Amino acid sequence: MMNTTREPTLEPERVILTGVSKAFGRTQALRDVTLTGRAGSIHAITGENGAGKSTLMKLLAGVHAPDAGELRLDGEHVCFSAPAEAKRAGISTVFQELTVLPNLTVAENLSLGREPARSGCLSRRSMERAAIDVLERTGMTLQPQRLCADLSIAEQQMLEIAKGLMGDARVFIFDEPTAPLNRAEIDKLGAVLAELKRTGKLVFYISHRLEEIFRFCDTVSVLKDGQHVTTQPAAALSEGRLVQLMVGREIAALFPTRGAPADTAPLLDVAALSPRGSRAQVSLSLRQGEIVGLAGLEGHGQREILRAIAGVEPPLKSDMRVADAGRVLRRFDPSLGAEVAVAHGVALMPEDRKSEGLYLDLPVQDNLWLGTMRGAALWHRADRDPSLVRQWAEKLRLRGRPADPVRSLSGGNQQKVMLGRWLLSGVRILLVEQPTRGVDVGAKAEIYKLLQQFVDQGGAVLVVSGDLPELMGLCNRILVVRNGALVADVPAETATEERLLGLALRDPAELGQHELAGGCDETGS
Repeated sequence: MMNTTREPTLEPERVILTGVSKAFGRTQALRDVTLTGRAGSIHAITGENGAGKSTLMKLLAGVHAPDAGELRLDGEHVCFSAPAEAKRAGISTVFQELTVLPNLTVAENLSLGREPARSGCLSRRSMERAAIDVLERTGMTLQPQRLCADLSIAEQQMLEIAKGLMGDARVFIFDEPTAPLNRAEIDKLGAVLAELKRTGKLVFYISHRLEEIFRFCDTVSVLKDGQHVTTQPAAALSEGRLVQLMVGREIAALFPTRGAPADTAPLLDVAALSPRGSRAQVSLSLRQGEIVGLAGLEGHGQREILRAIAGVEPPLKSDMRVADAGRVLRRFDPSLGAEVAVAHGVALMPEDRKSEGLYLDLPVQDNLWLGTMRGAALWHRADRDPSLVRQWAEKLRLRGRPADPVRSLSGGNQQKVMLGRWLLSGVRILLVEQPTRGVDVGAKAEIYKLLQQFVDQGGAVLVVSGDLPELMGLCNRILVVRNGALVADVPAETATEERLLGLALRDPAELGQHELAGGCDETGS
């Protein structure tokens, strides 16, 4: 897909980075990077995890100081020793890590560090007026008095963006801003970006999402292994060419060859499943060797179905069976909790890997070793086999040492650690939420390969993703969810984005039989 965004006219050079290098111990994060960003531009910074994107922007944001090279802002040499200095110079950053303080209100978070005062006293009225103004600019309807502990992850992310708009900055840095956002919220962000561009701001947009890069950005810079590869107008690139620049292979090569499901009894059989908060009853089955996707509009129940099967959000009712080693289907009750599901070989990889999936302060090796403890008694001594960890670190292609805390890894490597733990555990059914959210294209290909290897070796996968091309490339078939019910079962090789969206938007009774044909025999279940 070629970008249709018009190349910007040559506005003034707002930021110039010349010969910038940065090392952390023996790791050379950046090497002699030279890059220019112009006023009135949305400038994408992209590349694989570990390419140096975030490090480069953190130099500009004052988080790190460069070991070599020069930074110029509107022609003046700058060297920031702290983020506060960069902020005062007109650089606003929305980091990937959320910094919202949960014990403060929306207005207090937005005004933090620049609280309005009158006669030496805090002016809450002025604070709330300023909050209302910036929230309107981002299209948010939050109440300024609302406590931030009550906000969803997506609302916190939009609040981070609003914080960036509070100061009248010249340069904005957005680091993976859409990872937790739905389509409507991404549209709101697009409107904010367009306004920043119209008013002459420079926006550096760090992202792995090709669709967003081509939708929002007019200029693209690619980094690889800490070095600058190229800077080109987005209009001169295609998705395939950009992937080649980032990882050295075609976009079609991201997905492994799909295997054929076993022509046997189901590995998992779900009947009359009623997730909490839904009036629909869901029935589906997974066969050995297949990857099945759950697609639909945001908020229509895909996540709830997955979590009900996993026992993380126990269903109101269900009739669920899983095949044992002898392929005999045995009933289990997910309403008894996730421990029961895991004991039966059914495991969830949650979307929020940091709060639900990983122990961030423990090392990689401990997070992996936990997988070997499935089914062990409480008094069982934990087996710690360094050779096993090394073997799996190589298989997962992890970047980082086994003794490193998981917190220090990139998003893609954290995702691979979480997946590796379940692969080590011996479960046969994986339930996966957003398998590659916040993950670069190179790590995506590795995760897809690991999932395909898992099903090739006798497992089955049920996956929820808001990325329809991902579902079409990864899955054998795709179940479409509408208002909590399954309305279609579509073979992936015949699926298109238009068809899947049409099924998700329209009531099955309104669809002609030709639209449901081609394997869609589980409609309305």
